[in-house]
Amino acid sequence: MDVPVYNMQGAQVATFAIDETSLGGEVNTSLIKQAFVMYHANLRQGSARTKNRHQVEGSTRKLYKQKGTGNARHGDKKANLFKGGGHGHSKKREREDFRQAMPKKMRRKANRNALLAKLVDQEVRIVDNLTFGEAKTRAFEDFLTALKVDKTAVVALPMDEGKALNTRLSGRNLDNVRLIRCDQLNAFEMLNHRYVVIGRAELEAWLKGPSSQTGKDAKINPLGRSKAEVA
Repeated sequence: MDVPVYNMQGAQVATFAIDETSLGGEVNTSLIKQAFVMYHANLRQGSARTKNRHQVEGSTRKLYKQKGTGNARHGDKKANLFKGGGHGHSKKREREDFRQAMPKKMRRKANRNALLAKLVDQEVRIVDNLTFGEAKTRAFEDFLTALKVDKTAVVALPMDEGKALNTRLSGRNLDNVRLIRCDQLNAFEMLNHRYVVIGRAELEAWLKGPSSQTGKDAKINPLGRSKAEVA
């Protein structure tokens, strides 16, 4: 598959050859959905908290005597059936309650297959050199307009923070733009936005980096391992 490469002004300057078989060959919708649900669930804070009757502030005085009034039996006013009382089954959720997991190789296959889905739909914009000379939001807007990016977009920035600084400062105030580091590009980010904007060098590094190991070598000899771990 030959994908056009654009410059910062939106003109096509070259093509980039991508082997579809390395991305799964064909779009596997069930695999992509499973990865999307996992990434989405893992973003949940798990901070749901409600108070039970022992945590609500108030008096613990019994409302009236147990027998002889003709009314129902009650203790204090903090019971869950009174207004302002505690919850009968209070929520005590944590992040781990929502967390899901996928095997590493399966997760990487889903990420690469999600990129194939975006390529098939012609929603990937490859830029020969994604850098800005100065930090200006207007320049970033003009850049997206030149690439015909009229919907939401995820922009993959270079790993080098110095090289990506002006790009980050230029696009951080745009509501329809999500800025991430190129090594953090995953199925959720790609499918949660209409377009994927990435530099040519960053895409090459992503395709040949740890995400390319979807077999046994991912465990035996993983890429990105530090020299200390190898020793």
